Amino acid sequence: MMDAFRIGVVIKTHGLKGEVKVFPTTGEPKRFLGLKEVQVRTGDREEVFPVDHVRFFKNQIILKLKGIDRIEEAERLRKAELFVSREAAIPLGQNEYYVPELLDMKVFTEDEELLGVITEVLTGRANDVYVVTAEDGHELLLPAIRQCILNVDTEERKMTVHLMKGLTS
Repeated sequence: MMDAFRIGVVIKTHGLKGEVKVFPTTGEPKRFLGLKEVQVRTGDREEVFPVDHVRFFKNQIILKLKGIDRIEEAERLRKAELFVSREAAIPLGQNEYYVPELLDMKVFTEDEELLGVITEVLTGRANDVYVVTAEDGHELLLPAIRQCILNVDTEERKMTVHLMKGLTS
């Protein structure tokens, strides 16, 4: 089970007072607004910083962390990945899952036939699509809809699906 989720990557510094520009990797960039602290990972180093303030600029986030008050301090955060703990993650509704929990999950048919593992989640307007890659490299696209996805067990890392007509070749 994932203990932290990546929500962004520091692109560069912003201004002289320690702010950084962040490219959001979360589906909900507004989640930065309620953020109290963030885990900053640079290489093999990890630090937790309280969030001072957040604002938006185009499709990026301007983030100020407490304790980072000068451009020189912010410069060392360039290319750092930003994570939040599972407890700080956005709560999910019924039949919703965090993408990192789905990746590498085994996918089986109703008859217990192994189709492969989820290698990617494509986000669409109507619904997400799970890319399932078989051992031979063949890919199957499964819509994340109730008629197709019968069961998801994040503890067992197993998904059971109904192959609707037209999904297989």
